[in-house]
Amino acid sequence: MLEIVQIPVLSDNYVYLVREPASGAVGVVDPAVAEPVEAELERRRWRLTHVLNTHHHGDHVGGNQRLKARYEATVVGPRADRARIPGIDVEVGEGDEYRFGEAPARVFDIPGHTRGHIAYWFAESKALFCGDTIFSLGCGRVFEGTPQQMWSSLSKLRGLPDDTRVYCAHEYTQSNARFARTVDPDNPDLMRRIAEVDRLRAAGRPTVPSLMGEERRANPFLRADQPALAAAVGLSAGDPVAVFAEVRRRKDVF
Repeated sequence: MLEIVQIPVLSDNYVYLVREPASGAVGVVDPAVAEPVEAELERRRWRLTHVLNTHHHGDHVGGNQRLKARYEATVVGPRADRARIPGIDVEVGEGDEYRFGEAPARVFDIPGHTRGHIAYWFAESKALFCGDTIFSLGCGRVFEGTPQQMWSSLSKLRGLPDDTRVYCAHEYTQSNARFARTVDPDNPDLMRRIAEVDRLRAAGRPTVPSLMGEERRANPFLRADQPALAAAVGLSAGDPVAVFAEVRRRKDVF
């Protein structure tokens, strides 16, 4: 089982340190900045061996070059976007199995937020690192892809087991919850999750990771094929891409 350490950075980002105990491999997922990662490594007396990137945005790769230079770490990133991943050494994509130490990660191509976005799923540790594609009760903006691509990417990830922990890259859940209530007000699973989120934030605790099962039931962006959600946004059931696009449009201006 991987040991996973959550590091809050910038205003709302999460960076993750991941240690595989059998080999001693230590990775960092999407290092926005290097300094907090270095401080945590020093505190734990770990040596970084890998950088795992999900996509090219600066708040996910900003620490790549410094960490690679200091620790001689191997940078792993999306094959489809290799030109925009600083320091990339290993390119991965859909269907690949990347072995991080003794832990295999299945790689998914999940375009939409960016054209080359990927996710890493460590099945044995029930851990999904999905960058900015799924957030708790939300999803990333569709910057470089299409609603069809983003819906396909979300559909791919939501098929993972219910007990999969979703390690997304931002603490957006409370804001997402306020929006989700406007498009899915009669969803009891959403209301339960909102209450839990409010309790966690009031206590100063993170709402991430969440579980894929609760996201499938409560996250409106994963429910675009549900008739109740289609009706709530004034569309007929049967075209989940259109429903997703309308929900995303509303969130963009919320």
